[in-house]
Amino acid sequence: MQLSRLFLATVCTCVALGAAADPVQVKYPFANSSNVLKPSAGYTGPTFVLSHDYPASVSQPQMPWRAAIQNQPISVANASAYAEALKAAIGDDMRVLLQDYKSWDAARRGWYNEPWLGSKEGDGTREPIHGMYVGSGELVTSLFTKSGLTKPFTTYVLTYYDRTAANTLQKIWGSSAMQPVVTKESTQYAEGSIIVKAAFTTANATIWPVMKGALSWPLYITTNVTDYPPPPTDPNFSPLRKLTNTYLMQFDIIVKDSVSAPKTGWVFTTLVYDSRIASPDIWKKMVVMGAQWGNDPQANDPSVTNPVLLENWLNPKAPAYASETLGWGERLSGPNDGAMNDIVYPYGETSKAPYSNAKFKYVKNAKNSSCMSCHSSAQWNVAGNTSPSFLLPALGDPLLQASTLNQTADFVSPEPGSELWLKWFQNRKGDEPMDAGSIAADFDMVLTFKSLPAWHNATQVNPNPGALQFDLRGKRVVPLAKSPAAK
Repeated sequence: MQLSRLFLATVCTCVALGAAADPVQVKYPFANSSNVLKPSAGYTGPTFVLSHDYPASVSQPQMPWRAAIQNQPISVANASAYAEALKAAIGDDMRVLLQDYKSWDAARRGWYNEPWLGSKEGDGTREPIHGMYVGSGELVTSLFTKSGLTKPFTTYVLTYYDRTAANTLQKIWGSSAMQPVVTKESTQYAEGSIIVKAAFTTANATIWPVMKGALSWPLYITTNVTDYPPPPTDPNFSPLRKLTNTYLMQFDIIVKDSVSAPKTGWVFTTLVYDSRIASPDIWKKMVVMGAQWGNDPQANDPSVTNPVLLENWLNPKAPAYASETLGWGERLSGPNDGAMNDIVYPYGETSKAPYSNAKFKYVKNAKNSSCMSCHSSAQWNVAGNTSPSFLLPALGDPLLQASTLNQTADFVSPEPGSELWLKWFQNRKGDEPMDAGSIAADFDMVLTFKSLPAWHNATQVNPNPGALQFDLRGKRVVPLAKSPAAK
């Protein structure tokens, strides 16, 4: 465990917005990666085209998911109907994206991507075939013992914003994306905005039986812990990019809906692949796993492992493997989302700063997150040049160095159920930051933990790759090890 990971991911990547850029270091915010990264022999299909002609205005969209619950607030009783209506509303487009990629034209269909994650130099975050980047660098076998996973896997994700949501990208990035505008007003999404994320795993059915018959996408990637373990420390190491088959595991749909979810303004839904469904239609095989529209702050006792949740619904008919990685108090979190981590935390009477006499407890695969709690940390502190809180409950005290604590933990955490821990499990609307003095990003984690750090790294005089070296769980991305033939 290295606490420096936490600092790099949350502190060292930020810079004042609008700071002067060095023309020598300026790259290309709307690059596809495929401009220079040509997939290896064996792939002759289409490559990723970034959709960035963001609409300057937006009209009120149709919202059939509201009608599905009679325009009432979402609840445990009606969440299934809501989630199914939301899934159906985007089904036609997603079937083309997933099953007929050669016909996929995101711009024509009204779907858009965030900037700065590719480059004309070929060293961007996105791979060139589908525009995907690492979601979780390594998910270990101990997370999926019940479903028979025999090797760890890496996940890759792809995010799209619909036409309504993309108007906010226009307000932030404009037409050039060179000087982002991050204000309380610019970061807010209009009602009915939809953001989707597809997650693919490097584990096939031989390694993980639940992936039998899953949709496969080829990616041109450098990170794959299924086939290559993390390389040893080597100052001369350089990753090898390889054409690799990946498999659709999870699909997230989130929608801005303050009528249905008045406490937070958003409803999060997660779909997972279900091999039990016999259909050639991949969208039918993606089953709703659950929905979350709040953080259930009243469920705050860590001794109650399965509390009654009022703002969370789980589909009892979803495949069993999906429930192996649920979050704290069984809150919604899919297999890709990393809601279980190895943590070490101070506890008892000595659990408060400065921790000089603290006792520490180590917990393997601790449940410490959920969909909404993670996204609620999306914020940007312009004045302080920092994103002050991590994605998951974590301590940023520099006194807590890895050398003095358990070396196998991922990071140092507050005590579960403590006041600081519960900061991640409160109900806040999207214009209310987790930390005073910051700009809330309306639950857009990609903006504050990917796009803005990538902009900073590409345009500032003294860039620091920082968060770009880490996955969305705050763990260092492990590159593909060189094969003997590549040496």
